[in-house]
Amino acid sequence: MWIVNIALRRPYTFIVAALLILLSLPYVLRNMATDILPAIDIPVVAEIWEYRGLSPREVGDRVTRIAERELSMAVDGIEHSESVSFGGFSIVKVFFQPGTDIRSAMNQVLMSTTAAYRSMPQGVQPGRVRQYSATDLPLIQLGLSSDTLSDTELGDLAGTVIRPLITSKKGVSLTYPYGAKGRQVSVDLDSQALLANNLTPADIVAAMGNQNLILPTGTIKLGGSEYEVSLNGAIASIPRIGEIPLRTINGRTILLRDVANVRDGFTPATTIARQNGERGVINSVLKVGGISTLEVVDYVKDAIPKLLDKLPKEVDIKLMFDQSIFVRAAIGNVLHEALIAASLTAAMILLFLGNWRSTCIIAVSIPLSIASSLIVLYLIGETINLMTLGGLALAVGILVDDATVEIENIERQMALGKNPHQA
Repeated sequence: MWIVNIALRRPYTFIVAALLILLSLPYVLRNMATDILPAIDIPVVAEIWEYRGLSPREVGDRVTRIAERELSMAVDGIEHSESVSFGGFSIVKVFFQPGTDIRSAMNQVLMSTTAAYRSMPQGVQPGRVRQYSATDLPLIQLGLSSDTLSDTELGDLAGTVIRPLITSKKGVSLTYPYGAKGRQVSVDLDSQALLANNLTPADIVAAMGNQNLILPTGTIKLGGSEYEVSLNGAIASIPRIGEIPLRTINGRTILLRDVANVRDGFTPATTIARQNGERGVINSVLKVGGISTLEVVDYVKDAIPKLLDKLPKEVDIKLMFDQSIFVRAAIGNVLHEALIAASLTAAMILLFLGNWRSTCIIAVSIPLSIASSLIVLYLIGETINLMTLGGLALAVGILVDDATVEIENIERQMALGKNPHQA
């Protein structure tokens, strides 16, 4: 082969190349991203719509159908689309043709979402657009528990303390805490009291909307100072909600508390998280972009002591799940296999051929081949993942066979009297 001829004519060139590979390997390993799966650019974009209180059939007719119509008219390159309508939610997945520029597709979907929102019935929340990725998997899960705080209070801490610190690093995302119930102020109407005062639920809604306002009225100048003037009718506390006036009958003002009961409660629980049988809250950490899985996990683990300093003393944080264990184990297995392969092959060559030079060649060539493979993977933008590590593990076996056969063949040719170049 031509490369063998070059190596025989210019051996120092290949020695220098081997040294450069070994010197470059630490830099590559520090900067090469690690992940569970390889980065797969799937041209799929999802629209998420929310309209609380509607049945799946109504969501499909009044939300999903409008969203799909705008997508078909405003977005190019669609291969097909899929939609699912739930109670209060609608999800529309748009699959684009292979090779589609996903950024351009996202912009088109965003514009279609804006156009569809204008045609939606009143009460629909603005649509959210999200790119689908096969690597959007939880890397690590943080479990919050406390003997004194409720799951609602733990959920508030997860959103106000944990989330800002964790997501301050680029490429790290945090899901909504599982097991937390949101705060909800409910107004329970008394139907008999409404009927007695000739009121309807619509009157209550209108009164609450009209009374809970802050209206700027202009400015006033006193001396050398100018002040802003506003009419502040905002409700400052829960008991003040009951003081909202509804109607005046025969000189008597009907207040909200006369026809309803105002209570500070929680939204209905849709998720439940338990730690050792006790209620708790779980946060899942995701990675966004090409950041390394190990980098994200190490960052979160280092941030836990800082979080504990900011949280109340009765709050405890535990690692519930760590995806990096599998990545570290896979890397360790490949290194272990490479070391065993190089050692056994070198021992076999030394045992059967009795040549220290051939033994050293085998011991160096296998790790050097793996190092050069990692450098090439880094240059073409690949990551260290289960696929690439599995391929390297298989390649080690093939490399051992080839190296053994080549060394034995060279030794045999030299034993027949040929010079090293001919052998």
